[in-house]
Amino acid sequence: IRVCDGENGTEAIVEEQFVDRLKTSDSYLVIPSDKAGGVYKRMSALSFRASPREILRAAGKELGADLVVMGYLYCYRERKGYSYSVEQPASVAFSIHLIRVSDGAIVWNGLFDETQSSLMENVFHASSFFKGGGKWLTAEELSRQGVDELLKTFPRME
Repeated sequence: IRVCDGENGTEAIVEEQFVDRLKTSDSYLVIPSDKAGGVYKRMSALSFRASPREILRAAGKELGADLVVMGYLYCYRERKGYSYSVEQPASVAFSIHLIRVSDGAIVWNGLFDETQSSLMENVFHASSFFKGGGKWLTAEELSRQGVDELLKTFPRME
């Protein structure tokens, strides 16, 4: 996975897109991010030597959750230019993992890593270019496309 410089707070954009989309499923009851985040912060402060997965399990148990979601944002670079012409295209890379609280097993994971390219640069990505409306996307639009793509394989998404 490639890493690029991004602005602080951009992980909240991808998180919000993912959570909003997950809330549309009847298969999951989503615990509000602020509540879950607060429990995670408290648990991590109490457990200096625990791994992130162990902390997530503990937080999940306290919240009464069966599953917890963990994600990493590797790249969130905004396009330089306009929807019709760019100097530098948007680029987004993130991974999302679904962890079972009872045993800490990763039951699903997904990876999205894309830098938009023009039709002339890569004709094999024509469907992706036209999925974005045949224009240069912003990083937010590209990440939303990535969330939608990953959730197609997310367990029990309807």
